[in-house]
Amino acid sequence: MQLTSKIFKTVNTIPKNYWDNVGCCTNIYYSPEFLEAFELANKDIVFRYIFILKNDKAVAFAYTQIVTIGVKTITKNIKMSSKIKHVVNNMFCNNHIKVLFCGNVFLSGEYGTFLKDGEDKVETFRAIATAVKQLYKSTKLHAIFVKDFEDESLYITDHLKSFDYASMHVEPNMIIYLKPQWQSFDDYINSLKSKYRVKANRADAKSEALEAKFFTEDAIKVYKNELQELYQNTIDNADFNAQILNLETYVHLKKTYQDKFIVKGYFLNDKLVGFLSAMQNGTHLDAHFIGIDYSNNKEYAIYPRILNDYVRLGIANQSEQINLGRTASEIKSTLGAEPKTLTCYCKHKRNLPNQVLKPFIKNVQIKSFKQHQPFK
Repeated sequence: MQLTSKIFKTVNTIPKNYWDNVGCCTNIYYSPEFLEAFELANKDIVFRYIFILKNDKAVAFAYTQIVTIGVKTITKNIKMSSKIKHVVNNMFCNNHIKVLFCGNVFLSGEYGTFLKDGEDKVETFRAIATAVKQLYKSTKLHAIFVKDFEDESLYITDHLKSFDYASMHVEPNMIIYLKPQWQSFDDYINSLKSKYRVKANRADAKSEALEAKFFTEDAIKVYKNELQELYQNTIDNADFNAQILNLETYVHLKKTYQDKFIVKGYFLNDKLVGFLSAMQNGTHLDAHFIGIDYSNNKEYAIYPRILNDYVRLGIANQSEQINLGRTASEIKSTLGAEPKTLTCYCKHKRNLPNQVLKPFIKNVQIKSFKQHQPFK
């Protein structure tokens, strides 16, 4: 039976039976409510939702976002010679490029495609790749980026190479696997080797002057501008960021998910100087964006305190694992986080530039870091 595809421009036009047929909504990140929060708050992004149909029943789902990125944002942190970097920048006229992302540009992990159990996974994934091809052929853009796949999925996703994509590793997700015997933060702290225990305790001691508060939906609305500013600080410090999230998204997420979506603010003398955000997705606690006032970070250990508090939240929610996301891999490993490899695929829309870019993409190297072993 031939597979067909159907593409929707907004979440609210997708028939309910499509979601029911695919059976993806048990994972929050594939639910229409979650996706709509991003769509409603981020008007400068073009969203498209792809369903693969078999006998008029949905058997797979993928979603895409078209965003505009500065070329230098992409090349500045890729290990390549200045000569090659110059060639790549000139190839895109040192300009902004439009990129179609298959996957959520604001999430780190395998949350862009969903294949129904019991279906031929390779066949349905190839149908998604064909639908993405149809989408980008009819759209003005420069490049396509399909993200982020774990090693277990590569036997399926490597079929993208037959569509002329090149694969590349990106920074890994850093995961803390929580042990059942950790019933409190003290239990976790006591499982650490001495120097890591001292480090974690020092972060708590230095940040004692901070007043931490969990934000309600109303509080997110009240502090939205300050949250956006603090988040922008971390974006400015990041190696790479494809798109800036409008934190109006958090208002929608809090309204929908209540206690499952967590925003915690850190105040110094009644001034907001930091925040964390997280989603409880089944048995996983996933760190989302953070924001930091870097002028106070060193003295009050805002970032190390945020990392400690992610561990506290994971234990309090009886999570099996905490995904701390990518970036700052080494400091996260001092808390016991382990890297989970992620592979992405990309291509230029036009054939000739794609053939030029492919060897560069294949040779992109992610930053190495020291992996600590903090547990006794």
